[in-house]
Amino acid sequence: MQTREALQRWGWSSYFEALWNEGERGSAVPTRVIAQQRKFWRIAGAFGECWGEASGKLRLAAEEGVEWPTVGDWVVADVREAGSSALILEVLPRRSRFVRKMAGKKIAEQVLAANVDTALLVAALDGDFNPRRVERYLAQCWESGAKPVIVLNKADACVDMSVKTTEMERIALGTDVRVISARTGQGMDGLEKFMKHGQTVVLLGSSGVGKSTIANRLLGEMQQEVQPVREGDSRGRHTTTARELFVLPGGALLMDTPGLRELQLWDAAEGVSQTFADIDALAAECRFADCTHEGEPGCAVQAAVSAGTLDEARLENRRKLLREQEFLRRKIDPEARQAEKRRIKHLMKEVREIYLKRKKH
Repeated sequence: MQTREALQRWGWSSYFEALWNEGERGSAVPTRVIAQQRKFWRIAGAFGECWGEASGKLRLAAEEGVEWPTVGDWVVADVREAGSSALILEVLPRRSRFVRKMAGKKIAEQVLAANVDTALLVAALDGDFNPRRVERYLAQCWESGAKPVIVLNKADACVDMSVKTTEMERIALGTDVRVISARTGQGMDGLEKFMKHGQTVVLLGSSGVGKSTIANRLLGEMQQEVQPVREGDSRGRHTTTARELFVLPGGALLMDTPGLRELQLWDAAEGVSQTFADIDALAAECRFADCTHEGEPGCAVQAAVSAGTLDEARLENRRKLLREQEFLRRKIDPEARQAEKRRIKHLMKEVREIYLKRKKH
């Protein structure tokens, strides 16, 4: 095993060490994917950094449904010639993963970030303010296993900040909401509590919300290019074109991601339920167990809408996300999907038990 301290710089923990010790690794070493360019990955470990490519076995497994390595993954690598290049043999099971349905008509999932502890869901307080989009991000984030934090950026460009902040806190249901201006530095100190040594934090959001400016503030230098948004609709162009993992001055790891034009949920039924837990709680009070909340007598959900305690747009967004989940359920093999989820859950349970036993000793 390589020097633990050197691996810990990239987020290695006893949890991943327990996973590593579950198999025979030979001369291979653990490395973390910190960047990706098409079919090559930048990996880092105790040896330093180098570029790697997928082995034939990994390519074959990918064709059978196992996902490609992505930024944040811990992988098993055969490093050649003192780090000049490497062959990636296997991806270690992910502790968390943020996914979406692949853009376009193809019915397939795309992993956007792996092994993330905290996801900063960045939304803008300018003309692109959109609570419904944040609900969508929250649903997939809760499904991922990472802890979400809502970051409202561009406070310096907002004239009705208290109204927008209150609206976002209403849908957050206890999730932290932080108001900042990455351009001026206002409120940036409020993000420090999430930047713990060895923890991985990802910036997620649509184009133009200011993720790259936030990254530059946290890094303390201009590593990410920034561009102004359009004046007409406050939407931006893609500044960040690839996911990349950086080590912050305090030892936390920050992953910046390209802005997403769309985020179609993938297998996120539990995440949708958690995001709209308030509506689910109201639904439990409806007169009929199969109430669709569309006009039935004794509907507690519609009563809340009429009373003004529930935003009808929030209810409609929940319906929309549930329809997407039902569409995907019909398109993918639900039995195979659930079997895979059970397998991963069982594996994670075993590793967690090993991890806890080692901590006690």
